[in-house]
Amino acid sequence: MTHQSALPAKVKIVEVGPRDGLQNEKEALSADVKVDLVERLARAGFVNVEAAAFVSPKWVPQMATSAEVLARIERRPGTIYSALVPNMQGFEAALAGGADEVVVFGAASEAFSQKNINCSIAQSIARFEPVARAAKEQGLRLRGSISTAFGCPYQGEVPLDTVGDVVARMRDLGCDEIDIADTIGVSTAKKTQAVMLRAAREFPIAQLAGHFHDTYGQALANIYAAMEVGVAIFHSSVAGLGGCPYAKGATGNVATEDVLYLMQGLGIETGVDLDQVVDAGLFISQQLGRKSISRAGNAIAAKRAG
Repeated sequence: MTHQSALPAKVKIVEVGPRDGLQNEKEALSADVKVDLVERLARAGFVNVEAAAFVSPKWVPQMATSAEVLARIERRPGTIYSALVPNMQGFEAALAGGADEVVVFGAASEAFSQKNINCSIAQSIARFEPVARAAKEQGLRLRGSISTAFGCPYQGEVPLDTVGDVVARMRDLGCDEIDIADTIGVSTAKKTQAVMLRAAREFPIAQLAGHFHDTYGQALANIYAAMEVGVAIFHSSVAGLGGCPYAKGATGNVATEDVLYLMQGLGIETGVDLDQVVDAGLFISQQLGRKSISRAGNAIAAKRAG
């Protein structure tokens, strides 16, 4: 596949702040605040908001209110509300809560898989087979998320063929969309293209998403590079939630406002209102008692203030 320089006319932005973002903030917020945040984001025009995670509250106290959040949000027609599920118990909770999509996950790094979930990549994905079957039976959308696809904190390099193998396993589970994630934010533009093109040999590029972290300041460059080879779905987090340098384990989600500012400048359609996202970012940052880490969001807010 040759280097495609034509950028997509339209991209889908998956807003992950209420789940992936807040999960990595040390502050656990009330259900009221989360409901407000999810509703603000849906109103801003996102067609996919990651709203919940049915994981052990012992390990992830920030997500303990997931059932309540899903039950209380006012649903916007046309928006998919997603929930991360680690097992059948999580799936049942997501189904009961009315999630439109369930997200299953695995790593592209064997060392990361062993250290995080004490099993091999193959075993971890096989464990999701009952979840995948149940999702299909219930007519829910199934998304697969692949962490450490561009580098691993334990093993360093992650071979391209390993990424390809995990994508193929996720595809065989029946995933409708697969996220390729740079969990530790180490990728740079050329590597991003190589990984995305390798993943695209196993699964249609139109259904692959880029989940980039800004740990080394490369997220926007990686998003641009991924668009050049045909990727048109990206994940981002309002106000850069989850990127707080003081939060333990935070790895720095790219800020939605920054991504939207880029798309707006490129004339790429997102269907999302940047001003409303800036408002949502200011709201949630205030709730956390700190400044937003979105540079575009802060610049727009400063300009408004005159």
